Amino acid sequence: MTEAPLPLTLYLAAPRGFCAGVDRAIKIVEMALEKWGAPVYVRHEIVHNKFVVDSLRDKGAVFVEELEECPDDRPVIFSAHGVPKSVPAAAEAREMIYVDATCPLVSKVHIEAQRHAEAGLQMIMIGHKGHPETIGTMGQLPEGEVLLVETVADVAHVAVRDPARLAFVTQTTLSVDDTKDIVAALEARFPAIVGPHKEDICYATTNRQEAVKAVAPKSDALLVVGAPNSSNSRRLVEVAAKAGCPYAQLVQRAGDIDWRALEGIRSIAITAGASAPELLVNEVIDAFRARYDVTVELVETAVERVEFKVPRVLRSA
Repeated sequence: MTEAPLPLTLYLAAPRGFCAGVDRAIKIVEMALEKWGAPVYVRHEIVHNKFVVDSLRDKGAVFVEELEECPDDRPVIFSAHGVPKSVPAAAEAREMIYVDATCPLVSKVHIEAQRHAEAGLQMIMIGHKGHPETIGTMGQLPEGEVLLVETVADVAHVAVRDPARLAFVTQTTLSVDDTKDIVAALEARFPAIVGPHKEDICYATTNRQEAVKAVAPKSDALLVVGAPNSSNSRRLVEVAAKAGCPYAQLVQRAGDIDWRALEGIRSIAITAGASAPELLVNEVIDAFRARYDVTVELVETAVERVEFKVPRVLRSA
C-alpha cells in the first residue's frame, strides 16, 4: 500500500518573474528576426536566463560577447543591461544596423550620470564589478569619471577628486536594504553628495524583494527560479535568508531542486527573478505536486502594470 503524499503549503510570491524591461528586450529580438530574418546578432545574453537565450537561439539569434564578433551586414541588438557609449559608436562607424534593447530604467541611470557629469560632478556608482549593467553605466563617461563601490567598506577607501563635487547612481538590480546602508555611508563621508531624483533600483527589483520578505518568515524553505548570473535573482536568495527563511536556494529549473535538503518541510515559497519565464515557475510547482499534496497560496504585495514600447524601427516593420 502506497503512502499518501505529505501535505505542503506552497506560497507563490507575487510579483515574480518577467519585468517590463525583460519582456521588451525579448520582444525586440523576436521582432528583429521577423523583420530581418535570421541570423540576428545579440551582444551579450539579451537577459540572464539560459532557457530564454536558448529559445531565441533556436529561432535564429546568435549571441556574442563583443561587437567585433558580428558581421557588418547583419543587425545587432544590445542587451537589456545596457552598453558603454563606445559600443553604439563602433556600430555606427561600421554602418551596422543596431537596435538598443537597454531597459529604459537603466537608460534613465545613464542619463542621470551624463547630467551630473555635465554639471561638473564626479560619479560614484554602487554596483557589482564586472556586471554588464555596471560596465555599461560606467562606460557612459570617460575613464575615471565613475568610481565603483560595492560595499560599505569600499566607501571608506574611495579616492575622489573633490568631496564637495560628487553624485551617486546605483545598479538597478541591487538589494534595497544593502544599498541603503551604502548610501548612508556615502552621505556620512561626503555630506554634499547628490543622489538620484528618483531611486535607481528599479520597481521590479524592489517589488520582488518585498514579496520575498512577505513569504520568507512563514516558509520552511524558499526557491528562487533564476539564473546564477542574474543579479536580481541572487539578491532574492539573500533577501529571503535575511528575512528569516531557514533555507533559500536558486534553481534554474525543476531538475536543479535538491530534494534531500527539503526533507521534512511543511511549507515552501516560490518566486522568480525578473528574467525567468513563468513556464519555469510552473515546472517547479508541478515537481512539488508530483511529490506532495500541495495547497497553493498566492501572496501578492504589489500589482505591476508597467509596459515599455519597443524601438520605432521595429514598430514600423
